Amino acid sequence: MDQHYLTPLFAPSSIAVFAGNPELRESDPAYRDAKNLYEALTAQRYAGKFNFLDVDTTEGRLADLINTGADLALVALPPHKVMAALEVAGRIRCKAALIISTGITAEQASELRAVARRNNMFLMGPNSRGFQRPHLGLNSSIVGPIAEKGPLALVSQSGALTSALLDWARPNKVGFSTVISLGPHTAVDMAQTLDFLAADPQTHSIVVYLEGIKNARNFMSALRAAAIAKPVVVLKAGRKQAGNVAARTHSAAIVGSDEVFDAALRRGGAVRIRSFTELFSAVQCLASRYRPVGKRLAIITNGGGPGVLAADRANDIGLELGHLSDTTINALKPKLLPQASLVDLMDLTEDASAEHFLEALRAAASDPGIDGVLTIHTPKIGADMEGVATAIAQERPKFSKPLISCVMGDASVHEARGILNNAGIPTFRSPEAAVGAFGNIASYYHNQKLLQQTPPPLTHLAKPDVEGARMLLEGVLAERRQILTEMESKALLSAFHIPVTQTILARSATEAMMLASQLGFPVALKIDSPDIAHKSDVNGVALNIMNAVGVRDVFEEMMENVARKMPKARINGVSVQRMARHNRGRELYIGVVTDEPFGPVIAFGAGGTMVELYDDRAMELPPLNQFLARHMIERSRVSATLDAWRGATPVNRESLEQVLLRVSEMVCELPQLREMDINPIIVDEDGAVAVDARIVVGNTLATARPYQHLSILPYPAQFEQQWPLPGGGHYIVRPIHPDDAEMLQELVRGLKPESRYNRFVSALTELSPNMLSKFTLIDYDREMALVAILTEKHVEEDGSVTETQRIVGSARYVTNPDSSTCEFSLLVADDMSGKGMGSRLMRSIMDVAREKGLSEIIGLVLTNNSNMLKLMRALGFTIKAYPDDPDFRLVTHQL
Repeated sequence: MDQHYLTPLFAPSSIAVFAGNPELRESDPAYRDAKNLYEALTAQRYAGKFNFLDVDTTEGRLADLINTGADLALVALPPHKVMAALEVAGRIRCKAALIISTGITAEQASELRAVARRNNMFLMGPNSRGFQRPHLGLNSSIVGPIAEKGPLALVSQSGALTSALLDWARPNKVGFSTVISLGPHTAVDMAQTLDFLAADPQTHSIVVYLEGIKNARNFMSALRAAAIAKPVVVLKAGRKQAGNVAARTHSAAIVGSDEVFDAALRRGGAVRIRSFTELFSAVQCLASRYRPVGKRLAIITNGGGPGVLAADRANDIGLELGHLSDTTINALKPKLLPQASLVDLMDLTEDASAEHFLEALRAAASDPGIDGVLTIHTPKIGADMEGVATAIAQERPKFSKPLISCVMGDASVHEARGILNNAGIPTFRSPEAAVGAFGNIASYYHNQKLLQQTPPPLTHLAKPDVEGARMLLEGVLAERRQILTEMESKALLSAFHIPVTQTILARSATEAMMLASQLGFPVALKIDSPDIAHKSDVNGVALNIMNAVGVRDVFEEMMENVARKMPKARINGVSVQRMARHNRGRELYIGVVTDEPFGPVIAFGAGGTMVELYDDRAMELPPLNQFLARHMIERSRVSATLDAWRGATPVNRESLEQVLLRVSEMVCELPQLREMDINPIIVDEDGAVAVDARIVVGNTLATARPYQHLSILPYPAQFEQQWPLPGGGHYIVRPIHPDDAEMLQELVRGLKPESRYNRFVSALTELSPNMLSKFTLIDYDREMALVAILTEKHVEEDGSVTETQRIVGSARYVTNPDSSTCEFSLLVADDMSGKGMGSRLMRSIMDVAREKGLSEIIGLVLTNNSNMLKLMRALGFTIKAYPDDPDFRLVTHQL
């Protein structure tokens, strides 16, 4: 149970190869892939066992083969023979299969997947180009010679791109732990592959080429799990506009699927790159195993012009120039040439020697105001380019920050560039490319902050009227309508405490005049119809009406215009509202659109009647918290106008953040919500108010689980409980979140060695940073961890009382690949032993697993851990011997 479920596929100990008759491989073009696969497999030494089979002559040997078995079946045959080979692989009990054969249709692929499921095989392909595992000496691919060993993993949905990248990697000294070319129609998909690479100890960074995904929840779950453990860089192809042709709201018109994918990757903690060229740059940086901690880049150059180009590019992509402190400058200046400049750039001048570069590098390494360094060297007659490169290369092992180099030129710098490449320093030919590479990897640090946000579905603001909102939507849907009227839309916003302008419906001109007089002039009139999405398109909006006569005339004219332009539209009347008067208020826009496949997305930007033309939008996947809401506002262009601007006072940003949080609540709690515009929402120093809103809804499955419509599951606050302690006091049991890392570490450190060994089967004394991230930053969809929190009071020397919290127990489960069973673990502080906490935590985690629809919970317990086995018996677990290791017992319980 300690091995990943895809180990038989990607790290097999024995392989059955179905590649046909060797004589046919030589003469028949249909066996070209089989011939290439055979050559790839045998070109290097593989520690496992090969068994080459011909499906036409296998039947008589089935008895022997069944006894032998194999972890992996490799199939490289013409399409008409693939099914028979897969059937044989199932009969000889292969645990996984890879089908490299091409030309197989989607219908045939579906039949192959059915065969694999029936035989409990993990299936990669068909139409895959295979994979490579260089550290195993295994090249089960047709993408070229086996790659050099290295810490980088590549998983691609394009075989051609995989081949091109491998061809580039060898001369550029880039090595790989794993290379996977998935291909279309594969059963083992991108999400499962990422899940394997996240757990693979040979892999330190992951590069992904992606053309599309099938299940957003699975993809986001796997991506977040991988990005927690190691940097992930994604090149996404197919940037196109969302396919909503008949858009009914501004949101659907302006939000494109590619932008949504951008938002998803940010929340997934990954870095997105946008070109094949950038992919090479990112690969170089990841292969160097850099972990940037910020975006302040210092530029060391022997030429002012290239340095300025680098600085301009840094500004374009949102990086900051790293500046040396005054103390560092004063210490460095005497070691450089007199004409050297340390203002903004570190311009060492064209006569700078290797020693000058070295001193500047060491200064940048020790200065806390610098997160990474770019060295730029331009050729000069008589300059010792190789000497500079050698000095930088020798300093590399001592350099803890990201170090990138740009060597400009060609013929005269070939040797220097080779020295830097051999030292593992990413080296580029232009300043812009080098800065872009650092920018892509620096985004990893920023997106990790987004990854660590785990908001609950409901904020800590006043509780919304969720039931009232649901009843409103059910009433609309019961009338077989999808578009809410303005009155209904504002009622829905009010249920979630979003401030709206007072709006009253008038059904006649006389009623409109009376209402306007009561509200106070000036007023706005708007047509109220469930059939009209954009009121201004039919002259259904009139603003700044100053008197009752004007109200009467506008009402009558508006009704005539609408009747003429949309004669079949149902007209409820005309809404009357007082004009919103704000002191230099800013008109903004907040929207929601439902993306395929990521679900609801929240958008923010400049508002008004020309919202599409402004093209200003920032997007986030729900749920939001204050950090995410603030980050979203800051990413928009209109954010620059929200502070003091052209004589206007700063707006109340907190009120704007609260509206975004309320919209997040609406999206989480109302799966019927499909699209929404709040446009404009006017914000000034006093607060925010929604002036107009349009909402589109749709039916949902009655059987859908809560928050199933979201691609990122919210923090499951509903599982928080309070339990009494024997002898008085209580403790809280709640789901874990990232802020618990320090308390969890203290729990592990405080355990007795025996207790730590029983839980981790290791002599560790504390959790590594990777383990801490893995245990505290979890995807609540695939796993759950409950912690017991004890609040303790301490009397200080001055008599004051302080409170501290500590984790005194933890129970977790991880869902198995079959999606019906899960594996658990349990840990309780030694001073809490015997107080019933272990039993309570286990019952609670089993309740969560049961609610998630899981059918069985299983675990491994050391045979000599008598206390744990006693607890398992008391809870009704079945205890059996574990056939793979006599030191453990397998404990199971039906849920």
